[in-house]
Amino acid sequence: MSKLGNIGARLHRGEIGYDFVKNRKIWYGLSILITITAIVGLTVRGLNMGIEFQGGAVFNTPKNTSASVSQAEEYAETASGHDAIVQKLGDGSMRIQVAGIDTDAANKIKNTLADDLKIDSEQINAELVGPSWGEQIANKAWQGLGIFLILVVIYLAIAFEWRMALAAFVALIHDITITVGIYALVGFEVTPGTVIGLLTILGYSLYDTVVVFDSLKEQTKDITKQTRWTYSDVANRSINSTLVRSINTTVVALLPVGGLLFIGGGVLGAGMLNDISLSLFVGLAAGAYSSIFIATPLVADLKEREPQMKALKKRVLAKRAQKGETQTGAAEELYAEEPADAAPAVVGPRNQPASRSRGRGRPSGKRR
Repeated sequence: MSKLGNIGARLHRGEIGYDFVKNRKIWYGLSILITITAIVGLTVRGLNMGIEFQGGAVFNTPKNTSASVSQAEEYAETASGHDAIVQKLGDGSMRIQVAGIDTDAANKIKNTLADDLKIDSEQINAELVGPSWGEQIANKAWQGLGIFLILVVIYLAIAFEWRMALAAFVALIHDITITVGIYALVGFEVTPGTVIGLLTILGYSLYDTVVVFDSLKEQTKDITKQTRWTYSDVANRSINSTLVRSINTTVVALLPVGGLLFIGGGVLGAGMLNDISLSLFVGLAAGAYSSIFIATPLVADLKEREPQMKALKKRVLAKRAQKGETQTGAAEELYAEEPADAAPAVVGPRNQPASRSRGRGRPSGKRR
């Protein structure tokens, strides 16, 4: 077994672990800081909306146009008085976008570009995009997002409980806000591809969250009938047992998206890939983060406000105090006495590795 696989197996069995829930205030504070930065960037800089949302014109030059991208961009900005986006296509032609212009201005720009590029104006294909079409796309996107969030909350409330539904909702809003804020800070163009990317990342984020929630639901059955673990202990155990799985799925998803963003968009200059690849890259990373550091600790916070869970925590802490045990030490000792399929909570890394005589379901010999 590989080293990573061995770590994953030990995390799943509870032999090692990190206390994500105990340090939740750190994660909450970090997320709040990132979210505020994203909101400030969105407020100050705003989004660089593409031509599909603002309206404007797209000019397609003939093949093997002699001018360079920078020259064509300079010609278009001089002729229009607006910022222009120029993309060199594989056949040697260029796609020139100028936002915020009407039909009359488009005709003038077309003629001026033909003179500057030293080609016949009839060889330039001009396409006008009305702002009403972009408004329809934006409205449909907002409607789709709203319906998606409502269905997610309803499903999670039925399949799990309302606290998990609320935590998942907060995590999704967290991911969307950060992704949109990054777009504002970076200045990448927002296109229909960006909207598709935003809707796609919600599914990835929800998947990671549901995996942890499913483990948590299974391990908290009849939790109030024992006095060994609090709800936070079991929540932390659920995160650790699925941690390697979440990391693996996220890394595998990020590799091709990173290739599109950094190699396709950055090295090769295929700027049209940036609109969707950036949203996917940031969203996937934020989704993995929120499922581990935000959603599950938030569920633990909400659950331990219940009278039953408060009473359970009080009994567990009292029993540990009576034995003079720390929370970490108690969890380690309790695990050593449990069979391998008991799935107890682990609140921190074990200081000593389990011996052969105390593993695999054998009793430790201690009496309670």
